[in-house]
Amino acid sequence: MKFKKQIFTIFILTLLMALAASASAGDNGIAGKQTSMFVYPNIMKNVVTPWNSKPVAPVIDRTAYVHPYSSIIGAVKIGPNVMVSPFASVRGDEGMPIFIGEDSNVQDGVVVHALETVDDKGNPKNIYVVNGKNYAVYVGKRVSLAHQSQVHGPSYVEDDTFIGMQAFVFKSHIGKGCVLEPKSAAIGVDIPDGKYIPAGVVITKQSDAQALGNVADDPNYAYKTTNAAVVEVNVNLAKGYNKAALH
Repeated sequence: MKFKKQIFTIFILTLLMALAASASAGDNGIAGKQTSMFVYPNIMKNVVTPWNSKPVAPVIDRTAYVHPYSSIIGAVKIGPNVMVSPFASVRGDEGMPIFIGEDSNVQDGVVVHALETVDDKGNPKNIYVVNGKNYAVYVGKRVSLAHQSQVHGPSYVEDDTFIGMQAFVFKSHIGKGCVLEPKSAAIGVDIPDGKYIPAGVVITKQSDAQALGNVADDPNYAYKTTNAAVVEVNVNLAKGYNKAALH
């Protein structure tokens, strides 16, 4: 009985400390607005490894919404109005850093991860350079990562692109305004701006990437306006969930 009381006391003290930290940050709880100063069970620093000697906490804009059933780990930066849905994993503990841009969304079951970004001598590898900085994964503005899709670094996804359900990006650069339809993949290629990969098609050759169809060429293309609509929905969801956290 005495042992049980001690465990209960420790639990209550831990809960009170977490609430105090949240209040002092002007926070609205674990699923609301986060900062790099406070780490929650689903938002944590990376561990020390042979390729990285420094634990780094995620930096999450206060207007983003991170669901408590998602996980954000390590060197990750999440921009304004980003919606991170349940069971998404953005893990900057091997390849780092990872960047998710303004108004983008990381939907249910999405995985964002990357290969090691330094060799055994500390030299950069497996990176994309964006605006003069090295990234393991860089996701631009107004990008949709739909349910169960994966973006595995080194990868760079530019603005206004739709990565469809269960689509896969690995060692690739996806241009602006592209569409990867459900269960498609881009592996080791550079997809030019405005191209689309049909559902289930896997692109591994640059010649095949260049030959892809253009979204703009077909006025009846089914996914022509999908990304804009998905972005609008998820930005409003992020705002709504954050507002709900205030009450």
